[in-house]
Amino acid sequence: MVELSFLYLILFLLVVTRVFAELAERLHLPAIVGELIAGVVLGMVLRRFADALPTLTSATHGDAFELLVTLGMFFLMLLAGIRMEPLDFAKTSRSAVLIAIGGMLIPAASGFALGYAVLPDSSYKISQCLFLGVALAITAVPVAMRIFLDLGLLESRVGKTVIAAAVWDDLLSLFLLALLTATITQNGSGSFHAATFLLLIGKVFVFFAVTIPFGLYLFPLIGKRLKYLRFPEVDFSMLLIASLAYAVFAELTSLHFILGAFIAGIFFNPKVVDADVYARVDQQMSGITRGFLAPIFFVSIGLHLEFDAISQVPGFVVMLILIALLSKLIGCGLPAYWIGLSKHDSMMVGVGMSGRGAVELIVAGVALQAGLFAHPTPVPVIVDSLFSSVVIMALVTTLLTPVFLHWLARSRP
Repeated sequence: MVELSFLYLILFLLVVTRVFAELAERLHLPAIVGELIAGVVLGMVLRRFADALPTLTSATHGDAFELLVTLGMFFLMLLAGIRMEPLDFAKTSRSAVLIAIGGMLIPAASGFALGYAVLPDSSYKISQCLFLGVALAITAVPVAMRIFLDLGLLESRVGKTVIAAAVWDDLLSLFLLALLTATITQNGSGSFHAATFLLLIGKVFVFFAVTIPFGLYLFPLIGKRLKYLRFPEVDFSMLLIASLAYAVFAELTSLHFILGAFIAGIFFNPKVVDADVYARVDQQMSGITRGFLAPIFFVSIGLHLEFDAISQVPGFVVMLILIALLSKLIGCGLPAYWIGLSKHDSMMVGVGMSGRGAVELIVAGVALQAGLFAHPTPVPVIVDSLFSSVVIMALVTTLLTPVFLHWLARSRP
């Protein structure tokens, strides 16, 4: 019965997302906008008619659905890596690091300042301010990747810069996450140990010290010998094995698994395997990602939307969304202009880095479970609405980013 409900859920989600994606395309909007709106509409329906749709409601809250969403993130990042060669990524990263630093510091400082100005005093106020800063700092790499893929700009300088900057942004945000986790474990006092950061830096160094040499030297050796293996789709299978190994290693070194999938994909290129093999595997990856797993991932973001904060603290929600958009536009757009991009392309970089998504939801979930929004007692309305406000911000920015980028791409010289 569980298997039947899960298959029913996949069938239902694919039909709904394909219908909304087609409607979005006919309105000259990217398909991702339709998929996100499909999630919002479906979430509203399930909350309103949960008793009438028990099978569908329970399936969307099950572990199997969460695993499918995780696979969507994994394949999105793997596909992004496959379409970005190591030399291109290394060259782009030189400028992307500056963009990532601006895209982390400006939003994080803005979020902290907003929290410090409006949140009530308590022993958890510093942690709550840090939570807002972290939520605003992180860029959803899968969202940015899918947008530029749909626009056909993933391999342009703007697309490569945004993806590289988003990856570095996530890497830098790990330190903010470590800071937030440390303050929560210290009962919100704001105290933490420098050893936490030194350990994290060491793990990051170990990850790249292992994965880069393996990718540069071991991948080509294996690629040349794949032709001697006889089992079906050997190239696709070996790519999955390598990328899963990198993802597991990333998790073991306290990094996000999507970083491992992305790095593994970078080292799968026409220099490692034959050009026809690369083209075939790229087509297979695109089919399973864009035709199946990516729509599931994006509809899951819309499912998380709660409207409580809109009615309770509408001014705070609006302010949070505006700061989220402007801080990324300024923090990423200005460095992009300084490194030589045109004003138009710099604006595309700033807008492309504005999308949030699942990572913010994960951070919000961790903070919620840790009781970060239960202080002071009695809980003020604005503190009680922090979780819903961040979820709304993540969804709205993810919805607006492809719309704005679509308009900018159409007017691009």
